[in-house]
Order: sequence, then structure tokens, then C-alpha cells
Amino acid sequence: MEHNVFQIIWFVLWGVLWAVYFVLDGFDLGAGILLPCVAKNETERRAIYQAVGPFWDGNEVWLITAGGATFAAFPKTYAVMFSGLYTALYLLLFALIIRGVAIEFRGKVESPGWRRFWDFLFWIGSLIPALILGVAFANIFKGLPIDEKGLFRGSFLSLLNPYALLGGVLFILAFSVHGATWLAYRINGELRERLARDAKILWIFEAVVVVAFLLFSLKLTPLWNNYLKAPILFVFPLLAVVGLLLIPYFLNRERWLAAFLSSGALILGFTAWGVAGLFPNLFPSSLNPEWSLTIFNSSSSPLTLKIMTVVAVIFVPIVLAYTFWTYRTFSYRITKEELSYAEGY
Repeated sequence: MEHNVFQIIWFVLWGVLWAVYFVLDGFDLGAGILLPCVAKNETERRAIYQAVGPFWDGNEVWLITAGGATFAAFPKTYAVMFSGLYTALYLLLFALIIRGVAIEFRGKVESPGWRRFWDFLFWIGSLIPALILGVAFANIFKGLPIDEKGLFRGSFLSLLNPYALLGGVLFILAFSVHGATWLAYRINGELRERLARDAKILWIFEAVVVVAFLLFSLKLTPLWNNYLKAPILFVFPLLAVVGLLLIPYFLNRERWLAAFLSSGALILGFTAWGVAGLFPNLFPSSLNPEWSLTIFNSSSSPLTLKIMTVVAVIFVPIVLAYTFWTYRTFSYRITKEELSYAEGY
């Protein structure tokens, strides 16, 4: 019984870590996706880099933490993830490395061609992770071809099914709107007006894809079964819907921070909806439900989970405090003086 409690605790923490990562890194991925579409000159491009510069590397800590938590708490699931999904994860990590290098190297040489090269890589390094994360989680929701030995029996191309690609499009749109609201909060002038306009347009597509994904999930996945068993869980999709509806409401009133927080509520609620629908599965098997990797058959020993819980209680609040301090310190409107130099931050 005690072991089951710790398994459930770490399933909840696993979901929380992914949700926090999507909310935080989602806006700077979205900013990178929007860069070639909204920035018309060098000053505006620098403004976008400045808006995400102090945060992007700290935001990615949550991805590392989510991966580390999977490895330590559910090692069998981690093994399947890094064997069956190796190609997708390799592309994800490679894209994130490219993005970080682009931010650091862009301002090293005073050359338009040099900047355009790194701007392109920054865009690619933002677009690919959003797409891959959406495709990956949609496949997890739908179920992966895992056999009785826990071996992945699919291929990289089999992951690119219509439902998964819809998930990829959803992540791209959600992160783009999230990034646009963040940039509108931190940037002044004509660029802000353009960002607000584009955010409203993208929101229409986002809303359509969110509804489509939820409806297809009802037909193609068992995610909604847990909600019928425990109606209290409907608070998660409700949070997502409320956040979605509030985004244009606050954009029309030029309340940029509120629009950004509403977008964050959408991402948070949507992630919680998926994770709660999975329980107790981590990687459902599309071949046979009995072959699914769950929190009960893929977790570490009770002692390991106990030690990890103590470590989490000590260090997670420290990370949260540092994150809060970073955002409180650097979340201000970007000035013209800061745009006079080419460094990202």
C-alpha cells in the first residue's frame, strides 16, 4: 500500500513537471517560431531575442527534470522511451542544442548574413521541438506498439499518423499564441500591435485544433474513461477551455500579462487533462492493454521512491524560488537602450 502511494505521488509529479515545462519553455519556443513572421528589421529581431534571453535556458531545466524523474521513478518506461522513440528524441535534443547555440552566437559577428543564418537555426530549433513534443504526446495518448516484453514494435514513420500530426500542429499553434502574448507583454511599439493582431488570428486556428483534438481523442483514445469514473477530473479540461476563451478577451483589452497567463492556463489544463486521462498508464500499449507500461509495473523500488520524494521536497521549492526570482527580476518592458547591443541578454 505504501509503495502504491509513492508511485501515485511520482506520477503526479511527472505530470506536473511536464506541465510546467510546456508553460515555461512554450513561450520562448513560440517566440522562435514567430521570429521570421513578425520581425521586420534588426531592432525588432533583437527585441524578440531580448524578451526570451534571460529565461530560455532556465525553462529547459524543467525538461531535464522531467526526463530525470522518468529515469529515476519509472526506469522501464524511460528505457522504452529512449529505445523506441530514439530518433524523435534525438531530433528534439539536437534542435534544442541548435536553438541555444543560435541565441549565443547570433551577436558574435556584425554581419547581416551571419545573423540571418542563426535566425533561421533559431526558428528551426524552436519549430521542431514543438512539433515533436506534440507528436510524441499524441502517440502516447493513442497508445504505442509495445509488446509483452516492453519492446517497441513500431518505427519513426509509424509515429507520424494523422492524430499525432494533429497533436504536433496543436503544440505549434498553442506555443505560438503563448509566445505572442509574452512578447506583447515585454515589447512596446508597432511590433506589439503586430503581435497582438497575429495572436488573435492564430487563436482562431488554435481553438479549432483544440476542439478537433479533444473530439478525436474521444474516438481514438481511452483518455476520457477516467473522467467518466471520476467526474471531478473535468476541472482540468474546464481550466483549459476557460484559459482558451480568456485569451482573446484580454488581448482585446490590451491586458497582455493576463492574456499570457490565460494561455498558460490553457496549456496547464490541457496537459493535466492528458496526464489524468492516462492514469495509471505511462505508455499505453496499442497491441494489448495488458502490455501497457504503468506506474505499478515500471516503477523503481519503494526505497528509491522514498529517497526521491525527500530530495524533491528539498530541491523543488529551491528551483521554484529561483524561477520566481528570475521572472520577477527580468520580466520588465524592454527599453531602447537594451536593443543597442546585439547579445541575446
